[in-house]
Amino acid sequence: MTDRFQGKTVLVTGGAGGLGRAYALAFAREGAFLILADINEAGLAETKDMVEALGSGASVHRVDMAVEADIEALGRDVLATHARLDVLINNAGLHAGEIARGFFGLGQAKWQHFFAVNTIGPLLLAEALRPALAKAKGVIINKSSMASYNPATAYGITKASLNVLTHAMAQQFGTDDIRCVGIAPGLMATDAALGGVDPENWERLKAMQSVKRQGTADDIANLGLFLASDEGSFVNNQVILCDGGNQMRGFRI
Repeated sequence: MTDRFQGKTVLVTGGAGGLGRAYALAFAREGAFLILADINEAGLAETKDMVEALGSGASVHRVDMAVEADIEALGRDVLATHARLDVLINNAGLHAGEIARGFFGLGQAKWQHFFAVNTIGPLLLAEALRPALAKAKGVIINKSSMASYNPATAYGITKASLNVLTHAMAQQFGTDDIRCVGIAPGLMATDAALGGVDPENWERLKAMQSVKRQGTADDIANLGLFLASDEGSFVNNQVILCDGGNQMRGFRI
């Protein structure tokens, strides 16, 4: 454990498990105070206990990223208690089920829901938190996906759209010295991925990687630590793949 983030505040959406929990624990080990947001209150409580067991503090907030009023309320709550926000990790998102199986026949309502959570929600939350991010000269980290580089599903399309939005956010938020970057994970060994990919397909997809070991949530969290740290402070307006050099994008077909 080091103290790179001692005295700093980090907000993680989707913090109830998976990559969100990995981010939370990684920053907690570095001394950060965690603001955890998710729709899963039980998972949030578990992550909070794990953060506190590492000697860091945390607060939890239930938020549905498809509901603008929830996002606005989270922004108000955070600004009321934290003058500065050093890191915003827009990790929450939809990734399983219909969104990952194609894009015909979904209808307007489903498309709007998918975009609300995966693309527009991160922007609205960053807007709501802009005063605290500006005071800290903080960084926004958006969670993309390798699927965004060959978007053959609704999931990939929402993430490709988030990539474009990440570049726009870097320009617009940059006037307040706020950086904005994205991380595009590949096939990582998380509960969500393990439950959403058939075992036979799992090995086929892993074989497409130049690096043959299995990616883990810690690989993504470690990249997030670097991008948010002083060492990564000159990286901006980029979406960085972390997928072991996978040769096929858009694997959710």
